[in-house]
Formats: sequence, C-alpha cells, structure tokens
Amino acid sequence: MQHIEAGARSISLLVDLNVDRIIYFATILAALMVGAYIGTF
Repeated sequence: MQHIEAGARSISLLVDLNVDRIIYFATILAALMVGAYIGTF
C-alpha cells in the first residue's frame, strides 16, 4: 500500500512539474507571436 502511495505521489509531482513547463513554454510562445504580430506593422 505504501509503495502505491509513493508512486502516486511521484506521478503527481511529475505532473506538477510538467504543467509548470507547459505554462512556461506557452508564455514564451505567446510572447513571440505577439512580437511577430507587432513587427508586421
């Protein structure tokens, strides 16, 4: 039982880290797109 709980905890930690990474890349991508859009004027 403890082994299953430890596995679930590590999986949720991985998901948290990946969500942070996705938000980070999405923010950079949005900034680049806005910059390119402004640059077209």
